[in-house]
This record gives sequence, structure tokens and C-alpha cells, in this order.
Amino acid sequence: MKRQTLKSTVVALAMSAAMSLNAQTIPFPQPSPLATFSQNFATSKIDVSYSRPGVKGRKIYGDVVPFGKLWRTGANGATNITFGEDVKLNGNDVKAGKYGLLAIPSESEWTIIITKDLTVTSEDAYKKENDVARFQVKPAKLNDAVETFTIEVSNIKNTEADVQIKWENTAVSFKVTTDYDARISKQIEDVMAKDTRPYSGAASYYLENGKDLNKALDWINKAIASNPMAYWNVLTKAKIQVALKDYNGAMATSMESWNIAKESNDVSYMKRNEELQAQIKANPAYKPAPAKKK
Repeated sequence: MKRQTLKSTVVALAMSAAMSLNAQTIPFPQPSPLATFSQNFATSKIDVSYSRPGVKGRKIYGDVVPFGKLWRTGANGATNITFGEDVKLNGNDVKAGKYGLLAIPSESEWTIIITKDLTVTSEDAYKKENDVARFQVKPAKLNDAVETFTIEVSNIKNTEADVQIKWENTAVSFKVTTDYDARISKQIEDVMAKDTRPYSGAASYYLENGKDLNKALDWINKAIASNPMAYWNVLTKAKIQVALKDYNGAMATSMESWNIAKESNDVSYMKRNEELQAQIKANPAYKPAPAKKK
């Protein structure tokens, strides 16, 4: 009898161990899967790490996520956001670095909190003295329901973007802005004073940011002098000439770029030149140069 009992115990333990082993190796889906993403922005990037719960037929705000209570802005572990350079969040200065992203939702207004503490998942663990920024935003009603909790970076421009939080029928967002012009301009001036000079990149930056266009023209001319067949630089020169209102010069330069691009069989740059030429012709200030007499 004892031998039978011992045998049954050994079998039970073996089955238990096998089930445990199988449970450890089966990749069961997570109820609130972890998500991480990296979005290039300005001269660096914004990284976000968070867990994504689903609505699953529940009432979210005011129930699953109580109004007036601190929320981890996600599920499971803490939600973290990293800024690769100094930014402003809705006008609040935030240094480059990694932070916790918290929220206090309400029906008419949310409080967004950026904290130095990367592990806050509950109101008890939160310490206000670790706040880096704290500001209010207004929630918006979504026409289409969002089943899975979502954080995204959208409406990206050179110096600004929106961090949007969406779930159920509610969305909130805050603006991220950065002023990198002074920093890049200083770097350009320092580099351009050296022997190896990025003429093309510096000229393009000055053109795109409305800086000294005559200096940009000088730089792009030097870039072209070092490589006359670089039709992309020739096109940049044409764009600078348009900005300087030298429309006839821009037309001639763009035609030169088009011809070199054609020789290189680069249809994309041929099209870009054609688009620029069409813009020049549509400009009322453009007066085509008279044809030369034969």
C-alpha cells in the first residue's frame, strides 16, 4: 500500500513538473502588451516605453481609470518617455533625459506630470518633489473608439510635434517644441572656419531656415565648384536663387541641374527641377529673359 502511495506521489510530482515546464515555454499573449517606439524629432528623437491595455467592453475613464486619481498612463510597469535634446512641453522646460509619464485624468481637464522617478505605478509611490514638469491639458472626444491604449508622436515639424494619448473615446495631447537653430548655427560657424567644410549641408540649412541667403549662395557655389556634376547641389543653388528673387538665374540653374540629372538617368531629380521650373513660371514676378537674336 505504501509502495502504491509512493508511486502515485512520484507520478503526480512528475506531471506537475512537466506542466510547469510547459507553462514556462508557452508564449501566452499578454493582456496589456509592452510597446516601445522611437520617433526622430528635430536633431535627436523621442522614445516611449509603455504597456497597452484594451477596453474589452469596459467603461474606462471614471471607472477603470478613476477621475482625480494619479494614473501610470498605461498598465503594468511605469510609462517612460525619453527626450534626446532639451525641449519645452506645453511651454515647460525639460532637459534631455529619460522620465516617467504620469497623468491625473478628469472629465474636463487632465494634469500631465513628467517625473524624474522612472518606476511610479501608483499614487502611494509618487513624490511631487520629483516633478520636472506639471501642466494641464483639455481632453477631446474621439469620433471613432480606440480599443487599445495608444501613445504616439504626430504632427511632426522641424521644431515641434504632439505627443498624443488615445483610449476609448478620449484623446489628450501636449506639444513638444525645441529651438535648435542657435546650437546648429554655432556648429556651422565653427565647422565652416575649418579646412574641411560641409558647404552643401550648410547652404541647405541656411536656405531652409531663412538665414543669410547670400552666404548660402556663396557656399553652394563652392560646393558645385568642387563637384560640377552634383546636380542635387545645382538644384539647391536654383532654390536659393528663387529665395533671392533671381528668377531668371534660378531658371537657368534649374535647367542645368535637369540636364545633368538626365545624363545620370535620375528621373526623380529631373521631376524636382520640373516642379521648381513650374513654380518659377507661375510667379507673377518672373519675366522670361528675351530670346537671343540669331
